[in-house]
Amino acid sequence: MLLITRKSGDSVRIPESALVAGKVVPAAPARRRGPSATFPELARATARAWQPVESEALGEWTLRASDGFTRRANSVLPLGDPGLPVADALTHARAWYAARKLPAYVQTATGAEGTQELLCAELDRHGWRREVSAEVRIAALAPIADLDADVSAVRLTRTLDETWLRRYQRFGEPGPGVRSVLTSGPSVWFASVAGTGEIPAAIGRCVVDGRWAGFMAVEVAPDQRRRGLATSVMTALARQALDEGASAAWLQVETDNDGARALYDGMGFAPHHHYHHYRWVEA
Repeated sequence: MLLITRKSGDSVRIPESALVAGKVVPAAPARRRGPSATFPELARATARAWQPVESEALGEWTLRASDGFTRRANSVLPLGDPGLPVADALTHARAWYAARKLPAYVQTATGAEGTQELLCAELDRHGWRREVSAEVRIAALAPIADLDADVSAVRLTRTLDETWLRRYQRFGEPGPGVRSVLTSGPSVWFASVAGTGEIPAAIGRCVVDGRWAGFMAVEVAPDQRRRGLATSVMTALARQALDEGASAAWLQVETDNDGARALYDGMGFAPHHHYHHYRWVEA
């Protein structure tokens, strides 16, 4: 009898006389395997790529503020025990944000081992309202870098310039918090593709952090879509990250952004967990 191990990992025995031909199948190259990640590791990597202007520790919670620029940089990041009862921690957070004239948000996560389903239930019970949800997706980095994309027009720079900001659509007039958050992170790169005027046709941002490359702010002008510009931006950034030693990629995409989700499906990104922003709403 012969012992055969399938790709699934299951082993079966077959009579030797039934074997016509065979070969040993090598393991997939490490650089092409999809990454594994715990929730705490990934949560900390995503937080380091989007650092607030101001923060304060509350036990293993972090209160973050950045002049109101994005919920991620203006919300509580709870990654453990706040050191006091949850109700008291939430009261402290509400006061902290009120002192800064900001709405109080808590960022939670569901759908992966070690995530915060119980905290979500507590927030619901204490009158917080879920406003937005998004997926955190991960993928092997090398297949993105190897995409057959034209990267000749993609410009990579460490500098956040005014033209890049004019394509970015997440704020009105950029204040100091915008620039501080966007330039934060271990190794930050900005990508742009020139447009017909001064505003780029496409942009993107990547933060390289150890084995992780995080992709953010990938935007394309409405009249330039479906030309592969987003793929070109992602590919150019992935090649840079691969050169710096990264092997895994992550990104965040809102659950109602069907176009972006389809693009990332094609690049091999798979959901790891969901994150949610809860806002305190006065009764």
